[in-house]
Amino acid sequence: MFVQPLEPVADSLPLSALVAALPLVTVLVLLGAVRMKAHLAGALGLAVATLVAWLVYGMPLGQTLSSAAQGALFGLFPIMWIVVNALWVYRMTVRTQHFDILRRSFGRLSDDPRIQALVIAFCFGALLEALAGFGAPVAISAVMLVALGFDPARAAVVALVANTAPVAFGAMGTPVVTLAQVTGLPLDSVASVVGRQTPLLALVVPLVLILLVDGRRGLRETWLPALACGVAFAAAQFLAANYFSAQLADIAAALAGAAALMLVPSARRPADEAVRASVLKGVRSDDLDHDDPRPEIYRAYAPYALIVAVFSLAQIPPVKELLAKATQSFDWPFLDVADADGRPVGANVFSLPLVATGGTLVLVAGLLTAVVLGVRAKDALREWGATVRELRFAILTVVSVLALAYVMNLSGQAATIGYTVAAAGAGLAFLSPVLGWFGVAVTGSDTSANALFGALQVTAARESGLSAELLAAANSSGGVLGKMISPQNLTIACAAVGLAGKEGDLLRKVLPWSLGLLLVMCLIVVGQSTAVLGWMLP
Repeated sequence: MFVQPLEPVADSLPLSALVAALPLVTVLVLLGAVRMKAHLAGALGLAVATLVAWLVYGMPLGQTLSSAAQGALFGLFPIMWIVVNALWVYRMTVRTQHFDILRRSFGRLSDDPRIQALVIAFCFGALLEALAGFGAPVAISAVMLVALGFDPARAAVVALVANTAPVAFGAMGTPVVTLAQVTGLPLDSVASVVGRQTPLLALVVPLVLILLVDGRRGLRETWLPALACGVAFAAAQFLAANYFSAQLADIAAALAGAAALMLVPSARRPADEAVRASVLKGVRSDDLDHDDPRPEIYRAYAPYALIVAVFSLAQIPPVKELLAKATQSFDWPFLDVADADGRPVGANVFSLPLVATGGTLVLVAGLLTAVVLGVRAKDALREWGATVRELRFAILTVVSVLALAYVMNLSGQAATIGYTVAAAGAGLAFLSPVLGWFGVAVTGSDTSANALFGALQVTAARESGLSAELLAAANSSGGVLGKMISPQNLTIACAAVGLAGKEGDLLRKVLPWSLGLLLVMCLIVVGQSTAVLGWMLP
């Protein structure tokens, strides 16, 4: 058995923490300063983590490599298994042109560009985040706004800022699933706390979007539909995350927000021509005037209805128990690790949920989608293969980052850093979201940031007497606000609207919003760590 040491360098916790941080520093420097591709930076960071575990922490090389293999497998299944199948569903709607029908349907909901921004960037963007994540919502929302006549720069900013509240539950709950796995905390507990933090952002973000689109005039004239949208989104996300399914939190929130928005009478009124003239500076796409048959419109919405239906069925107790029977649990080979107190770690036993996992349920919904949309089996299979090819670098990145995280966690590196960070005491509650924000700003992924810093947050929380669930959730909730300034998302947004090379200009426009909302999240977490807002926690 390998027992994790906490002070392997000169019996000094600070010196040991400096060495333990080398893998993280390697990844962050390679991404932020050297601008290396994420999958290469992740692989080099993994190499450094392996060397530190083996040579400094004394973890046997076989156990070090075994822990990396377990992390890599978790990155493939269930993490990327969810993402691949979710993006496959979207690609089939594009292939059959039902995505264009959906886009035109949104354009007809209101001719007010301020309402259109909420429907497309906030609500539909959240739906795309629920299904795919990894930059897809920003690119697609921005393109749709430009097609409606928005100025490209404004469309990009709106899409980036909108992609905040849904991120923690994106890609069918991938970030929180990862967070639960690397911290050893129950998924329901982590999702529950995140579901009591990010909904508070949803109350604010629609108002911010209106301000970005039409300034104070827009806020004065459309604050009511924006507030209704935010309240409904927040309520649905809170309820789904706490009482139903973390994987469905964003889908429920997106649908509830859109429905509430359309129920407000002022959202359906024709926009003043002065508003349209000042907001819409681009050229409106001609295909928006095309009339689609009602049955085709229903089919365009069908994939999302099928996903909701499949996940809902999977939550029925008898069905849930039946699916759980396919889960395989076994002792992970060549791994026998105990923490610093001599207790065996959970990773010694590995669980493989073959059927009761989000990716398999999305696959079932995808097969049904292919039937409803009339996609032939051969074409559906070709689209699935194309999806894997499209995501190949994202797959390599997630696999390497998860392998790195597992090596750091199982060798004791994360624990050493966590004990050191715990010296911040009560101030840790304020800094916790900042760490997540920094991780996402650099990696571009809330999943990656949770994998890198989740275990560290839990160790620090336990040493400082704070709630482990609170700080773990804060890592994810703070991380969502780093999404809009990550180089990955800035590049995607600029490329989508034809502003390649203007990432710096876009960064200057979104950075104040990122920092401002981060401050709000830090204050929320501080409040939740005390009696002021402690009543909010489960």
